[in-house]
Amino acid sequence: MGQSVRQAARRAALDVRSRRQRERAEREKRLEGLVVDVLVALGERADAERRAGVALAALVEAEGLSAREAVDWCDGQVSAREASRLRAVARDAAAEETDGAGDGAAGSSSAADEPVRVDAGPTAER
Repeated sequence: MGQSVRQAARRAALDVRSRRQRERAEREKRLEGLVVDVLVALGERADAERRAGVALAALVEAEGLSAREAVDWCDGQVSAREASRLRAVARDAAAEETDGAGDGAAGSSSAADEPVRVDAGPTAER
């Protein structure tokens, strides 16, 4: 009889261990999915900030508005400080694209030679 009690206890312990492993694997899968969501959102935010900066730069540089006037045209949706930061984001992105043009990437040299374009919608570049 001691043998069967022992076997039952062993089976119960193995069942607990198996359940815990399964729960850990399920949790890890959930965590990985959430991390992907975070990274995608950050990438989308970065692209949106770049586009906003390009548009703000065009308001100032191409349309001749002062930085204050560009902010005023945005009707309180962006502060002067944020507008400055967004324009810097666009400048940095353009500089990175220009710096990467000489590395042999296909099609990047023609994009680097073009002036910064205003694009209010989603881009196909990214």
